[in-house]
Amino acid sequence: MSTCLTHQEQYKTMHKYGSLLVATLLLVAPLTACESSNTTSTSTASPGGNSTAAKGAGQSRLDLVKQRGKLICGVDGKIPGFSFVNESGQYSGLDVDICQAVAAAVFGDPNAVEYRNLDSTERFEALKSGEVDILSRNTTWTISRDTSVGLEFAPTTFYDGQGMMVRQDSGITKLEDLAGKAICVEAGTTTELNLTDAMRQRNVKFETVTFQQADPAYAAYAEGRCQGMTSDKSQLVARRSTLPNADDHVLLDVTMSKEPLGPVTVNNDSAWFDVVKWTTYALIEAEELGINQGNVDQLKTSDNPNIKRFLGTEGDLGKGAGLSNDFAANAVKAVGNYGEVYERNLGQGSQFKLPRGQNALWTNGGLMYSPPLR
Repeated sequence: MSTCLTHQEQYKTMHKYGSLLVATLLLVAPLTACESSNTTSTSTASPGGNSTAAKGAGQSRLDLVKQRGKLICGVDGKIPGFSFVNESGQYSGLDVDICQAVAAAVFGDPNAVEYRNLDSTERFEALKSGEVDILSRNTTWTISRDTSVGLEFAPTTFYDGQGMMVRQDSGITKLEDLAGKAICVEAGTTTELNLTDAMRQRNVKFETVTFQQADPAYAAYAEGRCQGMTSDKSQLVARRSTLPNADDHVLLDVTMSKEPLGPVTVNNDSAWFDVVKWTTYALIEAEELGINQGNVDQLKTSDNPNIKRFLGTEGDLGKGAGLSNDFAANAVKAVGNYGEVYERNLGQGSQFKLPRGQNALWTNGGLMYSPPLR
């Protein structure tokens, strides 16, 4: 309900009290407030199809995505196993599958996605400006990014740690052996800060060689300009596979940090955040319930109440999120459950054959755990 007074109501109030002070307060302050509340700001739409006018009107990113008819997803595009685009322009990887799962949850179509390759220094501005709807780009969840940068982190899709890659014949077996040597690192990442902390703790002096993009960093390492290359262990393993003579490079037995990686949205848009969050959780919950890409349709006749709610054959869980009630089923049908996504891109079905480890379900000793879908 509006609390602004009409000119006639203001006049009556002033006449009743006969006070110049009251007149001033009533005529100036309320009129200013009324003008502010009824003025519609205008702006130019961003590359992502967003506008501050629409956002100011209380429109969620979910509404904008639906109106546009596709999801715009910020990815790296050059990390095999996570997000990688081949010569034919086809994207694949765990991060890409998250994008497709969200598109399937919103549109019922995993292909309703446009990908934007973003480097580490431009990714956050691209998200905050509305150029992309979500980041699904090996981004570490930290308190400063969650608060001062203005990001909202969806569930972690890969628990990782920072490592160090060196040449096998270098004689380097621990971080202390890198004293006085050069280490390549990508700028604008937690990697750069973690490296400084780890070496300072060991009182090791070294040279940092920073690059705005990953490709030049790995090229410099391959050329021998750096004796070490540091990043998330998963990225090092993936990138090592693209180096000439990949077997000539090894990862040291050291973990410098915790790196929980997952999709990211902007702050203060709970409707859109809920969609990304619960779509991600749905992939994890599906694995626990035994729902996979091959049996998701068959299980629609299941008598299990948890499965019925998950698949949308009972209840209105999707409706509450602004989606169809079968949004979770659509996501699983598109990319499979979390276990399938992992095994296909990073596990035994991939070239990397990484063990699940921390990324196993909580029931199998890992950290993957979904709140109930009920």
